[in-house]
Amino acid sequence: MQITLATQPFDALETEALVSYVFEETDPVQGRITEIDQAAAGLLRKLAKSGELTGKMLEFTLVHAPAGHKAARLLLVGAGKREQWNNATLRKIAGSALRYLKARSVKNFALLIRENHTTEENAQAIAEGALAANFETDKYKTDKKNDKNIETVLLAGFSDAERTAGEKGLSKGRIIADAQNFARDLVNEPSNKLTPRILAEKAEAMAKEAGLAVEILDEKKIADLKMGALLSVAQGGPEPPRVMVVTYMPANPTPGAPVIGLVGKAVTFDTGGISIKPADGMEKMKYDMAGGATMLGVMRALAALKPSVKVICVVPSTENMPGGKAQKPGDIQTAMSGKTIEVLNTDAEGRLILADGVHYAKQLGATHLVDAATLTGAIVVALASVNVGVFGSDQPFTDKLLASSKAVGEKKCGRCPSTTITANSSKEPSLTSRTSEAAKAAAPSPAPCSSRNSPATRPGFTWTLPAPPGTTTSSPGSPKAPPAWPSAPSSI
Repeated sequence: MQITLATQPFDALETEALVSYVFEETDPVQGRITEIDQAAAGLLRKLAKSGELTGKMLEFTLVHAPAGHKAARLLLVGAGKREQWNNATLRKIAGSALRYLKARSVKNFALLIRENHTTEENAQAIAEGALAANFETDKYKTDKKNDKNIETVLLAGFSDAERTAGEKGLSKGRIIADAQNFARDLVNEPSNKLTPRILAEKAEAMAKEAGLAVEILDEKKIADLKMGALLSVAQGGPEPPRVMVVTYMPANPTPGAPVIGLVGKAVTFDTGGISIKPADGMEKMKYDMAGGATMLGVMRALAALKPSVKVICVVPSTENMPGGKAQKPGDIQTAMSGKTIEVLNTDAEGRLILADGVHYAKQLGATHLVDAATLTGAIVVALASVNVGVFGSDQPFTDKLLASSKAVGEKKCGRCPSTTITANSSKEPSLTSRTSEAAKAAAPSPAPCSSRNSPATRPGFTWTLPAPPGTTTSSPGSPKAPPAWPSAPSSI
């Protein structure tokens, strides 16, 4: 799908649909909408007076063959209260308009941005919303009956003087949306089509295409590095584990800048192991690699956006299966850090593989860490299915992550307490850490493993863990969000 910027007058655009947005006000026909209304001989003001045009959030008003315009249709989308408007709202409007018109076999349309909104950031939001909304999930359908496609989107309302800013925003928006859709495509793959080895192959191909350094650790290298926590989860099935290490190195790094570490959990299918999950909803456990997919998508975007800081991405990947060689409750494993871990519940595998992933990222030089994981269903109990749980060891760093989330209109993030839990050494002298199902207490786990020296408490190391809520991915205008995790508390 092409997204281009058009600077000619909107009433001269020959397109199948002209789209703009109105606010929920006493008189929604204001500013540029007044110009559209005047060209349409006062039709919009009549619709507003009759109550058909209200401006309520994502309410659609469609007019066929509008007078005074070369467009075949006029679509007005509600933008909600003006005081609550931001470019995240514009992202939703662009995505929702695309889905609405696509369902009506429209091939191309123009989106007219409102007065005082012609900025780079808003152009970026429109590109992100449109491209994310155009994503389809019919890859494996035998009968693909949906042959409806949006081929071209024009962004109108920018002047010639504003063209550079608009085009820069569209370019950045495409980079981010394409990376997002790359991650969504990985998350949607069934587990028989996305084993750890296949995920590693896709990560390697992406990295090489994007110009990123990449190293894939196979089971032998993982064993050489003594990643015992990861290997303990992988031993239950025939599929060998993989660790993907993708590195972005800026051409001119900022002196003294931090080294960002991105760690993502990638359990390509999680049965729970010997502590097996209920059958109901288990098919959704193919989504347990969403954290890893997200971090790979971030790296793809960073390669094109070119920030001035070094970023290291570590994605440990495995299946969690209940085979004859699977680890059992009560087993004691030794992580890469040298810590011993008693496994009380094999369905708490996420914090095991992340313990090795986090330690390796630190060993590679990461000073600040963002760790994304579908770590535990208990987060849904604690924060409901619309909030993301965030645990952080450094308030300023965590605040930056929360501010970024708010700026792009993501799901609400809730700051959760990070508490260090230490095993009673008099009762368990052989252990430095224990892992169990945090959901039993209906409370989220604070870290991949609870110990005196967990990543959240190591001196000189900054750590943040966003734990996704009841859905694994969120995109404005997305036609089909991935199903929610089971509502009953369960460790993911």
